[in-house]
Amino acid sequence: MSKQFINPKDLTNLGTYTHVVIAQSKKIIFISGQVALDASGQIVGSGDLRAQTRQVFENLKIALGAAGATFADVVKMNTYVVNYKPEMRPALVEVRSEYLPKENPPASTLVGVTALAREEFLIEIEAIAVV
Repeated sequence: MSKQFINPKDLTNLGTYTHVVIAQSKKIIFISGQVALDASGQIVGSGDLRAQTRQVFENLKIALGAAGATFADVVKMNTYVVNYKPEMRPALVEVRSEYLPKENPPASTLVGVTALAREEFLIEIEAIAVV
C-alpha cells in the first residue's frame, strides 16, 4: 500500500493534520461516526468533552483493529463537536495527539454542530483508513 502525504507550500501547515493524502490500496475501511459509549452502551464522560473525546478515540481504535488497521492507516477524519468554540480545540488536539501519528497525520475536518444523535453526545468522529 502506498500513501503520499502532501502539505502544499501555498497552504498554511498547522502540523495537526495533512492537507492532502493520496492512497493506493486494495482495502479501504470506512468507520462510522463513533461516540462516547462504552461496550455496555453507557455514556462515558457526561458533560466532559476531553473524556468523551478519549472514549471516542478508544472506540475508533477498536473499530480499526477489527478491520486489521491502526491509526497509522487513517487517511481522513471528520470530527463533529456540539456547540463548538475555538477554545475547545486544545482539548481535542491533546487527545488526538495521544492516538494519531505525529508524522503524516490524516487529512481532517472539524465541524461545529448544534446537536448529535443523543443529547449527551458532545463529539462524534468518523474515519477512513487505507491498508
